Amino acid sequence: MCRNFLLVRNKFPDKLIDENFQFKDDTFNDYCTNKCDTDLEKISAGCLYFLNTFFGSSELFAQYSNNYMNILEYIIIWLSYMLNLIKNEKNDSLDFFYRVYINGSDKYKTPINYVESCSNYKELIDKTNMMNMDIKDISKFYDAFILLCEMYSGFDEHSPNCNKYFEDATKFVEKYKNLNGDSSITGKNSYSQLLCTLSTDYDNFKNKCKNAKCNNITSFPEIKTQTTVKCSVQGSEVTPSSSSIANNLLLVLFIFGAIGIFLGISYKYSLFGFRKRAQKQYLREKIKNIKKRINH
Repeated sequence: MCRNFLLVRNKFPDKLIDENFQFKDDTFNDYCTNKCDTDLEKISAGCLYFLNTFFGSSELFAQYSNNYMNILEYIIIWLSYMLNLIKNEKNDSLDFFYRVYINGSDKYKTPINYVESCSNYKELIDKTNMMNMDIKDISKFYDAFILLCEMYSGFDEHSPNCNKYFEDATKFVEKYKNLNGDSSITGKNSYSQLLCTLSTDYDNFKNKCKNAKCNNITSFPEIKTQTTVKCSVQGSEVTPSSSSIANNLLLVLFIFGAIGIFLGISYKYSLFGFRKRAQKQYLREKIKNIKKRINH
């Protein structure tokens, strides 16, 4: 997920150049309206790029189906940050952009039929309930989010740089504490949910470091979440661990192997006209024991 956000940041810098946004290449051309002549049109093209990248097909959505709301939250954080860099008709909320570009453009009506209660991109965005939030406040989450993305993208499980991960984790937690102590953010459930999403993905990053055998993992700083929102254990960057996949694969192989032996013996005895019920029962018990050993 994070690599896509960092790719957009590289090709569509999150800063003004000569008081305007600039595309570095033609990556976003297919998402433009009126050739992206204005900054708002460029931002809309970037937003559509994200939506298409993560939700453009059922195959893409399947990769993120357990955490797609977290990804939508991050898209809105990016959108708010970019809008906050320019002047628009209603610069304190997403409402103007929503009315003109999301609600008023056919590109956001791209049909989808694989997300529950959503028939297009617009309805996906509606599910976030973030369109009336203050873009200045949402923008405050951007630096922490980008740092977390850089931490994930720079992670190497085969050759971990644990000291670097610790330094980045310390910086992230400091940014998180600043957000958590901001009176314009705390106490509001919508913003608390964003804090929750960040903290969950941070904890998942720590788990990656732990699995990579970082000896300094106990020194990684903890973060405290607000009690008003229950955080999910599943963040935006969670994928099944290789050990989990391996265990499941071994279980399948053992079961199929045992079944093959069972069928082979059964076939042998049937050829010779013997009925060995006790032998079959014994093999069934062996299969059960194999399952138990694998699960434990």
